[in-house]
Amino acid sequence: MRKTALAVAVLICAGGHALADPLSIDLPSASSAERNKVDYSCTGGSKVTAEYVNAGANALAIVTTNGQTILMVSVMSGSGARYTGQQFVWWTKGDKADFYDLTKGEDAPPELSCEAA
Repeated sequence: MRKTALAVAVLICAGGHALADPLSIDLPSASSAERNKVDYSCTGGSKVTAEYVNAGANALAIVTTNGQTILMVSVMSGSGARYTGQQFVWWTKGDKADFYDLTKGEDAPPELSCEAA
């Protein structure tokens, strides 16, 4: 079985110093792996870039906003595609997406509402 390696930077905080180490994630079925990068315009003039990596049952989103890059994995969703990473949720449906910070509460409105540019 062919594999594709996805290299992402992992931020490790130790003693107040941030170090970036490469991380490789092997995704099965390189021939079926699909990558798609989308730029979004969001409320308040914010910008978000999301790169979607889909390889069979594995689905990831690499979301960059406000200078922060977050590796997210897909989770069950009643509608659209929902990704989580750290305390954040990136929920897409068609050309629209919402960015949530779960530290604000489960019922809090999205931090950003976005549309594909």
